[in-house]
Amino acid sequence: MIEGVKLIPLRKIADERGKIMHMLRCDAPHFEQFGEIYFSTAYPGVIKGWHEHTQQVQFYAVIQGMIKLVLYDNREESPTYKELMELFTGEDNYQLIRIPTGVINGYKVVGTKEAMVANCATLPHQPDEMLRYEPLGDEVPYKWDIVFK
Repeated sequence: MIEGVKLIPLRKIADERGKIMHMLRCDAPHFEQFGEIYFSTAYPGVIKGWHEHTQQVQFYAVIQGMIKLVLYDNREESPTYKELMELFTGEDNYQLIRIPTGVINGYKVVGTKEAMVANCATLPHQPDEMLRYEPLGDEVPYKWDIVFK
């Protein structure tokens, strides 16, 4: 587990009308502050990443589909510096994931359904606050290929 990353199980409340999917409340013990919330979609097989935030903390919840989320600790002062973390999250594993500043993240949609990722960030988006790396580049020592086990 990468230092500062938190996995918080989330509730889904379903009935004959549909469902409610909880994400984040201001009175939750893991709430930090509100900057903005946005939704990002991606089609099956698409890779989005790599991104590294220098000031804001991200809180991801995948409300539709499934993704393989990969985190890479790029903080030299961290006890988990240069460690990788791979998570499968979404409809079949609904949770809130806290991604600290300095942790590079990217994801790939797995399965046959478009994924929708909700991100509640602690600060409003500022283009100069985010570092971008090539998804197939060598900044992160990770290959997006399927691993057959």
